Amino acid sequence: MMRAVQFDRYGDPDVLYVAERPVPEPGPGQVRIAVDAVSVGHAQTQMRREAFPAPMWRPVFPVVLGGDVVGRITAVGPGVTVLRPGDRVGAFTLYGAYAEQVVVDAVTVVPVPEELDAAEAAVLPGTGLIALGILRTGRLRKGETVLIHAAAGGVGHIAVQLARAAGAGLIIGTAGAAAKREFARATGADAVVDHRSAHWADEVRELTGGRGPDLILDGIGAEVLEQGVGLLAPGGRLVFYGSSGGELAIPKVSVMDLIGIKYVTGFALSAWRGGRPQEYEAGVAELTRLLAEGQVTSVVHARLPLERAAEAHAVVEARAQLGRVVLVP
Repeated sequence: MMRAVQFDRYGDPDVLYVAERPVPEPGPGQVRIAVDAVSVGHAQTQMRREAFPAPMWRPVFPVVLGGDVVGRITAVGPGVTVLRPGDRVGAFTLYGAYAEQVVVDAVTVVPVPEELDAAEAAVLPGTGLIALGILRTGRLRKGETVLIHAAAGGVGHIAVQLARAAGAGLIIGTAGAAAKREFARATGADAVVDHRSAHWADEVRELTGGRGPDLILDGIGAEVLEQGVGLLAPGGRLVFYGSSGGELAIPKVSVMDLIGIKYVTGFALSAWRGGRPQEYEAGVAELTRLLAEGQVTSVVHARLPLERAAEAHAVVEARAQLGRVVLVP
């Protein structure tokens, strides 16, 4: 048996509780990982309160949530030949990760260097690769201006650092609280605006001399996405990768906003991994190197035991974290 955090009804963070569950066995193409750290993100809080706007979320109660996991392989299923028990790895899964052990698909597994702290390395299998992938998808070029929404969050603070490493000219972030804006500047943003302001888009336009950003990275969606399309510079690109704003529907976009040869596209880590495997593998190697060399730093706001999972969710829902919140079983 093992300990896991689960819930059997939707609701506030206090629906989460620790329970004893059987240790899962890996099936074909799967591995089992002893969890050293697992991330807590907005997607998991949306799932818990029945607000996750994606069709793949079809839970069967009681539910154990997933996330970015780092740990060591304890067992491999049939057909897994490259990975072995004892390997230190990271992986992403929708289910089962708030636990002492988790089974994941081997295709999602990435190697984790021994020298990386587990909680910091939990950025590697999911959040960090999303940050790298959206920059790759947006084709950021040296000297260009990039607008990164939620720049103090998990994906955002990594994207700021990666954009700086890629030679971006002007990096503009958005964040709400003053502490978050200061944090975004500390991680490399040149300017940060309050996205809660009714005039945030005007501030961005002014910072770019009226031209607008060449690239926008948007994990919020809804009205922010709608305003972003009109804000883009001629030839600009907007990459949508999430909906922390809670709305997955495409907002109203004027055709006139696209006449300046503007491009709007989406990004999903699974699509990148499956559709462009060579680019994905190169991204894994690059991000691993940048983390190991200290050129990119994953900031951990809080490390909490499984018993405090409800507290972790409350922090994330309140958007009070600087960087990432991690559970350490």
